[in-house]
Amino acid sequence: MNRCAIFDLDGTLVDSPRGIVTTFAAVFAQLDLPTVDSPTIHATIGLPLPAAFAKILGTSEDEPVVTACVELYQATFRKIVLPLATQLVFPGVYDGLQSLRDDGFRLAVATSKYIGNAEALLTAAGLREEFSVVVGADQVSKPKPDPESGLLVLRRLGVSPRNAVMVGDTTHDINMAHGAGMASIAVTYGVHGVDQLLGANPTWLVDSFAGVVAAVRECA
Repeated sequence: MNRCAIFDLDGTLVDSPRGIVTTFAAVFAQLDLPTVDSPTIHATIGLPLPAAFAKILGTSEDEPVVTACVELYQATFRKIVLPLATQLVFPGVYDGLQSLRDDGFRLAVATSKYIGNAEALLTAAGLREEFSVVVGADQVSKPKPDPESGLLVLRRLGVSPRNAVMVGDTTHDINMAHGAGMASIAVTYGVHGVDQLLGANPTWLVDSFAGVVAAVRECA
């Protein structure tokens, strides 16, 4: 029986949110846009880049300023975050992923990152080889919280939703899982707080990657 665990990237596998906030701030500075406080930026993590920039700037996603921000972000992110990638991997992730693979689970990533930066971050962190499939926000018409990303992963792996689980640190991940008919594991060490995560009704709530591994095994 094919069994699959799908992981979010930022705030779930890698503690990249702090680098993301720095990257956003650098983009605003380089484009001479008004300074935005860290909590406002942090609140958009988990959204696709166009949606995040549009929300912060109070405009629509198709505005030229949003396009400029997204393009500059892609290059700036690689300069700021990628050199630190191995230091940002959460405790227990390396061994935990290997353990799940040894147990026969197919592993995948569904992220709100564009695929180029997602692949680059996973490679820089030494994690890319653990995953059979990686799906980025620019590979679907409706990114998270829409279920399309998760369903694309399942199609590529040939796995039924009832044999899959989504692991993530935001309500966007949990709502994607609900829409795709999958179980879900919410982690409390990422972006969204416990109360916010519980409001999305995850199947499990865990506070460490060791807890993730145990919960994934319960899904089997």
